[in-house]
Amino acid sequence: MTMTKIATRADGQGQPRARRPLSDEALITSMVACAAVVLFVLAALLVPNFYQPLNVLNLVTNNWPVISLGIGVTFLLVSGNFDLSVGGIVALSGVLAVWFAQSAEGGNALSTGWGMPTWLAMGCALVGALAIGALNALFVVRLRIPSIIVTLGTMMLARGIAQVITQGSQRNTNLPADFGFLGNLSVIGNSVKFPVVVMAVLLLVAIFIERRTVFGRLTFWTGANPVAARLSGIDRARHVTLLYLLSAGVAGIVGILLASEFKSGFSNRGLLMEFDALVIALLGGVAIAGGFGSVIGMFFGAIILAIVTSAATGLVLSPDWQFILKALAVFLAIVAQSWALARRNK
Repeated sequence: MTMTKIATRADGQGQPRARRPLSDEALITSMVACAAVVLFVLAALLVPNFYQPLNVLNLVTNNWPVISLGIGVTFLLVSGNFDLSVGGIVALSGVLAVWFAQSAEGGNALSTGWGMPTWLAMGCALVGALAIGALNALFVVRLRIPSIIVTLGTMMLARGIAQVITQGSQRNTNLPADFGFLGNLSVIGNSVKFPVVVMAVLLLVAIFIERRTVFGRLTFWTGANPVAARLSGIDRARHVTLLYLLSAGVAGIVGILLASEFKSGFSNRGLLMEFDALVIALLGGVAIAGGFGSVIGMFFGAIILAIVTSAATGLVLSPDWQFILKALAVFLAIVAQSWALARRNK
């Protein structure tokens, strides 16, 4: 039996004070952060100029879409659900934003749109993204179909709609002059653009919700023990619905900002991003069965994936090897997490 350690320092009244043990979640997050530091040091030793400040900044700025998507995916995983539709929503929302903004008097089908103002086009595209999230919630919550099956289906549905609108190509002409403003707006010098700031704000808000709000606690309780949560009076259906809308909304924002950055709507944009978002969540210590994990851990998981990918590129490894490296990283992360928790709970 593990005994609680007693601090040798007394409190203000001369009574011994119990030292709070590190929680399992904090332990795993610390392990992930340490792993990121170790990997960075190894990469800096093996890859020339890897340690340069600009390269360190690029590890985050170049991966802002996946980190943003990881927020919604993490919340849903913690609640015991999957969301593999985010990549398709990225493509759909970007294509819709471009289609709605294109002039109604184009020279051909791919340059003809709805002629909406940019702000309205982007708002309507976000509504389209939320519609996919609502569809996810309908099938998962009301019809009780496993979330991994539902979100795989809606991922293909969203991307299929995007392909129909773009006719298998892309829409990149006859756009308003201000369509590319948000995606290319520089905030800090030329290295940090507005989408990166959006990612940082989303990350901070997610951490606050997770740590300081009832909504965040309900997410953990729903995933840890759904039966107990229901018996406690928690409206699990409503909560999971809100989580799917949150995830779809974030994916919609990512898709719109990417469309603005490249000034085009491309049906293959966001391809495999859903799996990268899942990978960084698992690397960050999120339990695939639900009830365990954190947004901070997901962020460090994203850093680990970025280091592995960037180092592989610096070592001139074939892109095909990057898939193997990702698989090994996920496998080792899950094994390390299971080993650490089993050893801790002996």
